[in-house]
Amino acid sequence: MIKNEYTIFETELQVRPDDIDMFNHVHNSKYLDYVLAARYQQMEKYYGMSWEKFAELGYGWVVAQVVINFKRPLKMGDLMLIRTGILEMNEKGSKVQFEIINQKTNKIASDGIFDYVMIDLKTQRSSKVTPEMIAAYSI
Repeated sequence: MIKNEYTIFETELQVRPDDIDMFNHVHNSKYLDYVLAARYQQMEKYYGMSWEKFAELGYGWVVAQVVINFKRPLKMGDLMLIRTGILEMNEKGSKVQFEIINQKTNKIASDGIFDYVMIDLKTQRSSKVTPEMIAAYSI
């Protein structure tokens, strides 16, 4: 699924005991947490514009829509590689693609797309993404 229009970044995480559901695999909601944790780290490390920097400027990112495909379960202790990359970024927001790969099997456990909208933290309404922000993420 990963298309290479922008740079693809990788973050490694491990399944924790509190991620496991009654079927002895990762609960579906945790996959969203994994992608958000990876993006949080990648924003600062690779783009040089952290979540906190957006907040200092009075902005925040909210998820408008998520498409997630569950392909294979992750289990306790599995190491995973979360690959993310921007599909599209414009003044309205950003679409971010992702893959979660089980490092033991090297197979995709999940993939999908997050659709983000930037908001003004004071008004809680959508806000335009500035050309400077787009340039910072266009790597």
